[in-house]
Amino acid sequence: MKRFWDSAATEAAAEGFRVVLDGRPVRLPGGAPLLVEAAPLAEAIAAEWALAGGAKGGEMSPADIPLTRLVGTAQERVAPDPAPMVEGLAKYAETDLLCYRAEDRRLAAMQAAEWQPLLDWLALRHRAPLRVTTGLMPVPQDPASLAAVRRAVAALSPLELTALGVLVPAYGSLVLGLAVVEGHVDAAEAHRLATLDESAQEAFWGTDAEAAARRARIAAEASQAERLLRLARREAPEDGRGEGA
Repeated sequence: MKRFWDSAATEAAAEGFRVVLDGRPVRLPGGAPLLVEAAPLAEAIAAEWALAGGAKGGEMSPADIPLTRLVGTAQERVAPDPAPMVEGLAKYAETDLLCYRAEDRRLAAMQAAEWQPLLDWLALRHRAPLRVTTGLMPVPQDPASLAAVRRAVAALSPLELTALGVLVPAYGSLVLGLAVVEGHVDAAEAHRLATLDESAQEAFWGTDAEAAARRARIAAEASQAERLLRLARREAPEDGRGEGA
C-alpha cells in the first residue's frame, strides 16, 4: 500500500478521539472510523501513521501500524460479540502451561520456583486454584476454578480482551496473560517465564537461530499488546512528551 497522506493527527470526537490523515478520519475495513477513548492511545496511533511509509508515496505495510490493527480488532470483531473470544481464551486454563512441570528434576524445581507464585496469585486474586502435574498427561481442573477464570476473562473490556488474545497464545498460558493484563507482571517477565524450558535447553545445547527469532517475534507482539493496555489506560507515553504528529 502506498502512503497517500502528508500528515497524521488526532481530533476530539463525541465518544473519544479519532485519528485523521490530512483531516480525513482513519477508517477500519468495515467502514467505521477508528475511535478510542484515551488521548495517549490516539496520539500513539497517529504517530504510527505519521511514520508509516516514510513520506507521501512511500510503501507501507500492516506491520507499520500494530496499534491500529489491535484497536481495529477490538472495535470491529471483539466489541460486537466478545463471547467467542472469552470462551476461547478461558479454555486455556484447562491446559495452562504453568500447570505442567518437566520430568527432569532440576528443570521441574526451577519451574516450581518461578511458576508457582503466579498460580498462587491467580488462586488469591480470582479464587481459582489450578492443579499441577508432572509430564504431559492432562490434569483435570476444578470446574469452580475454571468458572472463576472465565468470569475474570469476561469482565475485561474489548481492548483488554484483544490484548489478552495476543498474550495468551504467545505464552501458552492464560495465567501469564491475565497477570500482564492486570499489571501483576510485565510482558517481558511473562515471556521469560513462558520460555523457561527453551532457555534451559539452549543453556545445554546452544542457541537455535530459528527458535530465537521466533521468540523475539513473539516477545515483540506481546510488548505491543502491553503497550496498547498502557496507552488505553491513559498512562504516560514512553518518553513522557506525548506521541503524535
